[in-house]
Amino acid sequence: MRSAILQTASRYLLPILLLFSVFLLLRGHYYPGGGFVGGLVASIAFVLHSFAHGTVNTMKVLRYKPLTLIPIGLGIASLAMFMPVFFGLPVMTGLWLDEPIPVIGMLGSALLFDIGVYLVVIGVVLTILFTISLHTH
Repeated sequence: MRSAILQTASRYLLPILLLFSVFLLLRGHYYPGGGFVGGLVASIAFVLHSFAHGTVNTMKVLRYKPLTLIPIGLGIASLAMFMPVFFGLPVMTGLWLDEPIPVIGMLGSALLFDIGVYLVVIGVVLTILFTISLHTH
């Protein structure tokens, strides 16, 4: 039997925590935060939802298996790492646009790398936790 209070709270907390995770992701290359911390917060949002509604229902909310996020994130992070080579620069050199973008600020390869890390962290954490949860019931 699941708590009605937890179920109601999780419906409101899921989008709030996901929005906060994106905030952490976007501010990460200027201040503490970034892809890893943002990915953990996003994972926590889905874990809270699974506590309230069950892992199977949370998997339906996600639509795709979390395992699929890992290679996508690795591909994006790898692209960000090796993109400077095409400009004659060493691997992992930061590339930046000339003008800042409103709200986000300076946009560059560091953010692209963080997005890759964000997706990998969500994929790894949810794959591990959902696998454990599904095998213990």
